[in-house]
Amino acid sequence: MVEDAPRPDPLLALLRAMRLTGGVFLEASFTSPWCVLSHVEPGDCAGFLPLPRHIIAYHYVCAGQLALQVDGETPVTAQSGDIVILPRNDRHRIGSDLQSAPLDVNDLFEPGEGTDPARLVYGRAASADTRFFCGFLGHDQSNDPLISALPRVLHLRLADTQASEWIESSLRFATSRRPTFEESGDGGMSFAMLGKLAELLFLQAVRRYLQDPLAPATGWIAGLRDPMVGRALALMHSEHEQTRAWTADTLAREVGLSRSAFAERFTSLVGDPPMRYLTRRRLQQAARRLAETTDPIARIAEEAGYESEPAFHRAFKRVYEMTPAGWRKQQGTT
Repeated sequence: MVEDAPRPDPLLALLRAMRLTGGVFLEASFTSPWCVLSHVEPGDCAGFLPLPRHIIAYHYVCAGQLALQVDGETPVTAQSGDIVILPRNDRHRIGSDLQSAPLDVNDLFEPGEGTDPARLVYGRAASADTRFFCGFLGHDQSNDPLISALPRVLHLRLADTQASEWIESSLRFATSRRPTFEESGDGGMSFAMLGKLAELLFLQAVRRYLQDPLAPATGWIAGLRDPMVGRALALMHSEHEQTRAWTADTLAREVGLSRSAFAERFTSLVGDPPMRYLTRRRLQQAARRLAETTDPIARIAEEAGYESEPAFHRAFKRVYEMTPAGWRKQQGTT
């Protein structure tokens, strides 16, 4: 008896397609009252990661509690064991008292020595009532549909997850060792390991958001929650999609709907017809290959599903407002 192949996990497929990388950690110790303004720039990751175009930022509270607020949003209170994630890396205020004048983080910065991470310290570290560290995930997907659909702040309590003890101990270990680009014999944690750990945290936080019955159920998130449209999204974003010419008919068959029912359901939830969405997805893949490889444009056009290079040029310019060659030059690919 042949067992059915496991169904793709839509969320996992989407995160893999984003190719999240790395994780940079900065330890912070504060004595109340305190308040700082926080915003991570890609250049802040120099020396730790290949510079990402976009950043997902998060704070993990080791001890005490803190409040975090993005402009125009209700403040979030995080306690020991909580993680607060900012999918779009919004500038935010963080502290024990958000109404107080923010401190200048440049005055608090202490560079790490040896294997110790860099630190932010206010007051005596030994008497600090709040300790946390910051992590960052880098990606190169501008206007990513998942990131755009998520709220500006995600709040996750590790104490509520089955893997909480393992995640917390791993994060604590990460604060005690400066990560290296390669795994080392001295027990240092590599950037690949930190990146996978941070990706796991982000995946768990997004899953919890999708399972929250009070979270908005419209737009792209609604599509991801729907079992049939979510499966179609997983197929469109999986590696398998690169080797198969999906059409509305084949996708409809995969999810068990008629072509018309699938197109109507997909469009009503995601906001675009399935083939328009898939075309944009393939152009994103093509743009990445143009930026990261020196493969001939004709080959990239063919693998993106275009029968001719001129047709690919027209479609690419319509979305990116420049030719494929111009895009490649702008990205610095030789």
